[in-house]
Amino acid sequence: MTLLKGKVAIITGATRGIGKGIAQKFAEQGADIAFTYVSSSSAAEEVEKELSALGVKAKGYQSNAGEMKSAEDLVASVLEDFGNIDIVVNNAGITKDGLLMRMSEENWDDVININMKSVFNMTKAVLRTFLKNRNGVFVNLSSVVGVQGNAGQSNYAASKAGIIGFTKSVAQELGSRNIRSNAIAPGFIATEMTGKLDEKVVEGWLENIPLKRAGTPEDVANTALFLASDLGAYVNGQVLSVCGGMMT
Repeated sequence: MTLLKGKVAIITGATRGIGKGIAQKFAEQGADIAFTYVSSSSAAEEVEKELSALGVKAKGYQSNAGEMKSAEDLVASVLEDFGNIDIVVNNAGITKDGLLMRMSEENWDDVININMKSVFNMTKAVLRTFLKNRNGVFVNLSSVVGVQGNAGQSNYAASKAGIIGFTKSVAQELGSRNIRSNAIAPGFIATEMTGKLDEKVVEGWLENIPLKRAGTPEDVANTALFLASDLGAYVNGQVLSVCGGMMT
């Protein structure tokens, strides 16, 4: 279980849900983990303990990746604490759903900045390290909504579609330097966030999934592990859907 032994990974937004699942999976495979959180220091401390118990170094950083200065400071701190960075998982994201005619400019800007601009910020901030190493992996969390859209989520869909275009462009720009960039498009994943949805809404989602179940954070984490490790060494500029067949 050492696919990532000796590697250092930054994972944004890793105190719960998909981000936490990826952090746990990477730690199980030997990676040291630097992760970000926005507000809950107690949750971050708990994640640190859980990951450290797996025999790796783990540290949480309070950071807003939607701000370039914050992303730059984060990368500098991780380099000081860990000595290197090999993998960046851009997972941080929010939703502020609503019909377009009622959507405020603030709700649009917040979702674009946290979901999409953060990917630019983190990629830009770590790029010098990856170029120096002539090695590095970006795994960016998009969504099936970014591929096919969804009523009431124009801001979220735009942010996740933008991540796909950015991912593919980075793959073409940096592939010659042995730097890979791929995206994951999760479908309906059971997390704390989806646990708050109305039961009938959940049933409607499940009805449209050929596998007839929601995905789990581990389903997404397994895909992230494939892309981040040498198992995916010749996979670059791709979008892998983890959706149980809801998008075919």
